[in-house]
Amino acid sequence: MKDASEPPTALPRSLLVLGGTSEIALATARRLIARRARTVWLAGRPSPALEQAADSLRALGADARTVAFDALAPESHETVLGKVFAEGPVDMVLFAFGVLGDQAHDERDPLRAVQVAQTNYTGAVSAGLAAGRALQSQGHGSLVVLSSAAAERARRADFIYGSSKAGLDAFTQGLGDALHGTGVHVMVVRPGFVLTRRTAGRPRPALATTPEAVATAVELGLRRRSETVWVPGALRLLMAVLRHMPRTLFRRLG
Repeated sequence: MKDASEPPTALPRSLLVLGGTSEIALATARRLIARRARTVWLAGRPSPALEQAADSLRALGADARTVAFDALAPESHETVLGKVFAEGPVDMVLFAFGVLGDQAHDERDPLRAVQVAQTNYTGAVSAGLAAGRALQSQGHGSLVVLSSAAAERARRADFIYGSSKAGLDAFTQGLGDALHGTGVHVMVVRPGFVLTRRTAGRPRPALATTPEAVATAVELGLRRRSETVWVPGALRLLMAVLRHMPRTLFRRLG
C-alpha cells in the first residue's frame, strides 16, 4: 500500500510503459525521471530499439528494465504485467502502443485493417483490464492511456485508425468509472497530430504538437488528477465543434 503521508498529487517513482519505444512515452519517461521517477519498465517487442531506449533512460539515472510485450498476444498480458508488479509497486502504467496504419492500403486489405483494430483496441482491452486489477490490488497508482483527438469523430481519411481509437477511448473512460473510489486514477490523453518519426512526411495540420508537449500535459494531468487531457488544450473546443458539425459538412473535411 502507498504511504498515507504521500500527497495524492505526487508524481510516480515507478513507471511501466507498454509501448516502450514510443517517442511520446520516452519523452514522458524523461520528464518524470527529471521529477522523481527512479524505476522504469519498458515493455515491447524485444529489439535493439527497445534496449537503446532503456539505455537512454539509464543515462539519466533511472533503473530502466525491459520486458517482452506484444499487443497482439492478449493471452500473455496478465503474465507480463504480473511479472512487473511482482517486483514491487508500480505507481503509473502508461499505454503508448498502437499503430497508425495506412488508410488507403488498409481499406483494400481487411486483414491489415483488423490488425490496426486489434493492436489499438483489442490489445488495450486485455492489457487495460490486467493493469487495472494489478493497480487496484496494490491500492494506488495511475493508468494513463494515450488516445487521440481522432477518437472524437472518425474522418474519411483515417476512419480505421479513428474508430480503433474511439473504442480505446470509450473503454478507458468506462474502466476509469469502474475503478473510481479504489485509489486508482485513470487518465485519457487525447493529442492531436504529433510530430514523430511515424508521422514524418505527412501533411502537418494546424495545432500539431510534439512528444515533449504531450509529456508536459501528462505531468500536469497527473498533478491535477485529471481524467481527460487534450494536447494542445485548444483541441477541446475545436473537436466539440467538429463533433456536432452536420455530417454533410463534416464529410467535406476528408
